Amino acid sequence: QVQLVESGGQWVQAGGSLRLSCAASGRTFTISRTGWFRQAPGKEREFVAAIDKSGGSTYYADSVKGRFTISKNNAENTVYLQMTALRPEDTAVYYCATQRWLQQPRERAYYDYWGQGTQVTVSS
Repeated sequence: QVQLVESGGQWVQAGGSLRLSCAASGRTFTISRTGWFRQAPGKEREFVAAIDKSGGSTYYADSVKGRFTISKNNAENTVYLQMTALRPEDTAVYYCATQRWLQQPRERAYYDYWGQGTQVTVSS
C-alpha cells in the first residue's frame, strides 16, 4: 500500500503562483511514476503532469505546458507541482497518484494509488 497526501492548494488571483506537494508513505519503493490530475466541478478528472522516479522524465498536458513544472525529491518521497500564470480555468481539485509499473503516463486508469486531493481556486 502507498499513502499519498496532497497539500498547498488555496485561493489565488489569476496570474499568481502556487506550489502543490504530494507526500508518499508506505511501500514507496514500489512507486515508478507520480502524476498530478485535476477535476473541476462537472468535469472528468484530467491529466496535468507526471514524473518518473528513476530518470526524472516528465510529461505535461498541453494546457499547462510552459506554466506548470513537476519535480521530485526522492529522498523525501515528495513530488511537487509548481504552478505559475494561473488562470480561472485551472480551478479544480488537484490529485496526485502513483504507478507501480511504467505505463501510459496520461491515463488515470493506469495509476494504482490516489490521494484525497487539494483544492485550487483561481479568481479572475
